[in-house]
Amino acid sequence: MSSLQEKATTFRNLHKKGDPLVLYNIWDPGTAKVAASAGAPAIATGSWSVAEAFGFPDGEKLPRDLAMENINRISKSVDVPVSLDLEAGYGTTPEQVAQSITLAGQNGAVGVNFEDQMIDGDGLYSIEDQAARVAAGRKASDALDVPLFINARTDIFLKATPSDDKKKLLEEAIARGQAYADAGADGFFVPALTDAVLIKELCEKCSLPVNIMMMPGCPSVSELADLGVARISHGPGPFRAAMAMIEKDCSTLYDK
Repeated sequence: MSSLQEKATTFRNLHKKGDPLVLYNIWDPGTAKVAASAGAPAIATGSWSVAEAFGFPDGEKLPRDLAMENINRISKSVDVPVSLDLEAGYGTTPEQVAQSITLAGQNGAVGVNFEDQMIDGDGLYSIEDQAARVAAGRKASDALDVPLFINARTDIFLKATPSDDKKKLLEEAIARGQAYADAGADGFFVPALTDAVLIKELCEKCSLPVNIMMMPGCPSVSELADLGVARISHGPGPFRAAMAMIEKDCSTLYDK
């Protein structure tokens, strides 16, 4: 695979309902190369992992320039499609989101995630405001030589409390998914949704390929495939597992 266009086409085609793209989220060129050499058909970063690897907390505290330098290095280190976790687009306005997506494409990414939660704010952007941000990202992406796969993420379930009515949350998620699709999104990411019945309903009612994140309580990869999921992410899990192994080894080496 040589050209960015070929990578973009491949990445888009990997999103198949019932035969999901499984992404083991990485954080730097080294981990990207390991995943690619093991057979990963595509590479995706996780913002929490990248931020922690560089010594920053999550939540767009990692400078955007550093995030772009990192994705540039990752994209040059592997010969498979690369997608960037862009958090909330590194900006509140549609224009700022558009600029970030343009930079992602210019640095070798063929896909981006960006979410509808307000960084350093309270709650989520309204459906109308987030749809406008998605639309601006779509316009910026289409102006590039190679348009990006925009995976619109909603944090409805990630922000939910145990007492929230999950059925009502799903109804809002479906409404957001449709609005983001109408604005030009290519995929719909709903982290923290783990209930199999609700996942199936989302996959049936959402017009976009659905992305689910592996976490405690989530169905297995094969079960998610049967439910109609088109993309499966591992989020910060790989980074946490790697750090736990290093901590264990160090504790053994330096135990006094």
